[in-house]
This record gives sequence, structure tokens and C-alpha cells, in this order.
Amino acid sequence: MLLPENLAEHPPTTQKCTFGCPIIDAHFGGGIPVNSVTEVVAESGCGKTQLSLQLLLSAQLPISRGGLSASSIYIHSEFPFPLRRFHSLSLSFIAARSHLFPPGHDPCDYVLVQAAHSADQLFDILSKVEALVEKSGNQFPIRLIVIDSIAALFRLDYENNSSDLKLRTYLFFKISGRLKMLAKRFQMAVMITNQVVDLVDPDGVNGLKVGNVRFLYSSGRRVCAALGMTWANCVNTRLFMSRTEEVSSGGVDESGEEIVCCKTRRRLHVVFAPHLPDSSCEFMITRDGVFGVVGEQ
Repeated sequence: MLLPENLAEHPPTTQKCTFGCPIIDAHFGGGIPVNSVTEVVAESGCGKTQLSLQLLLSAQLPISRGGLSASSIYIHSEFPFPLRRFHSLSLSFIAARSHLFPPGHDPCDYVLVQAAHSADQLFDILSKVEALVEKSGNQFPIRLIVIDSIAALFRLDYENNSSDLKLRTYLFFKISGRLKMLAKRFQMAVMITNQVVDLVDPDGVNGLKVGNVRFLYSSGRRVCAALGMTWANCVNTRLFMSRTEEVSSGGVDESGEEIVCCKTRRRLHVVFAPHLPDSSCEFMITRDGVFGVVGEQ
């Protein structure tokens, strides 16, 4: 019998889509869970698009290797799809894992790319995804949706007045409701990227704590996720990418001038998640992808 005490002792396991790095997976429960919506919040240059591209590849891995044995849909709203970067990542990905795929497998063939320039257009796309997923069949079905990014769709079209705020809230729940329906019906993983805005209120977002942390810091600034508290209630999990610039001395050159070294350090944090404790992991971005830092504390 399924009793509350049994759930506490033996929580049900949810399938995950690996991030493509065992170090990052170890900090975040094995990857992005299916049946829910995961958001990654970060300022520009932190690596959220890099992580998104890596997830498109990881989804193609066999289930036994943490993947979904599946194709993906990538919806971009700000910039053209970074085809050259994705192609470079796919070459590294398949070179290291060719034994896991049939000969001639090209990861680029299993990613559907679509641009969205407004919230209404995004909803129209999602309305067509249901039929598209059903047609994809059992051979590499579509089981991952990545939206990069959600904030850009609401940046210009809505003013700060009651009518537009009401419409924006309606679209938030309309879009998130569609995503959650797709995730549950088709056992899909959904990842959305979001931007940050500078936090000027000393008491935080309306004085409320969102998740495990009171404030988010990146590049020496106190920030918060774009789109406010209403959108925060539309996602199941929120992760936050931060970056800091560390300046150190690299000795002196031949003329006696001090050599200044600058290093960018990036971390991925849990802000809130029903399945994860408060956790964070340092990571780096290389030519071959996004990887956790070995031995970081």
C-alpha cells in the first residue's frame, strides 16, 4: 500500500536527462527530471545556452547512460540558433561516444529548431508540438523541449500597467500549463532559460525569499530572475548560474611590471526544487562542453 510514510522512506524515482557531466549530475540528482519544468537563470555570458546545447546532445544517449534515447526541440527567441557551436559540440560528443550509437549517427539530425518572437507565437508552437511528438513514433521520440530564453518574449510587448500585467500573467500560466501538460503526457523533460535583472529593492522581491537563497549574486551584483514572482510559480525547479572574476598576481615581467591574471569562475546553484537539497557546483566551459570542476569544494 502507498502510504505517506513509505513515500518518505522510499521516494518515487523520476527519470532524468543527464547534463552530460557526472560531476554536475552528482550535485543535481542525475540531471533534468522528466514530467516537470526546469528553469536555468543567468546573466549573459554565464553559459546557459552552452548548457542547453549540451542537453540536446545528452538527451540522445541511451537510457542506461542517463539519456532519454530521444530527439529534442530547441526554441530560440533572442539570437539565431548557434549552429557552428552546436556542430562543434556534436563532433566532440559523437567522437567520445560513437560506440553508443549506430554507424553514421549525426546528433544534428535529431534536434528540431524553431524561432519564436513573441509569447503568442511560442504558445502556437507548443500547440503544434503535441501532434509532432505523436508523429515522432518510438524510434528516437521527442522527449526534450528547450526554450532559450523566456524573458526575451516579454521584454518589449508589455507595459507596466494593470491591463498588460494581467495579460502577461495570463500568458505565463497558459504557456507553463501547456509545457507541464506536454511533459506529463509524453514523459518529457523541459528546460527554460531566463535572464536576470539588477535587484534594487534592499528587501528583495517584495520582501520575500524565493527558494533556498535570499539573494542571487553574479559579477559582483545582486540580481534576481526576470519576470517576477508570478513566473517563479510557473516552474517546478529553478537553477541559477553565477560568475565571478578573480584577479590575482602572476608575478612580474622582465621590466618589473606586475602581471595581473584574471580568471572567470562559474557556479550552478539550486534556488528551489522539490527533489533537490540546497547545493551548488563549480563548472567550466571548454571547447568540448560544460564540465564540473574536479575536486571543487
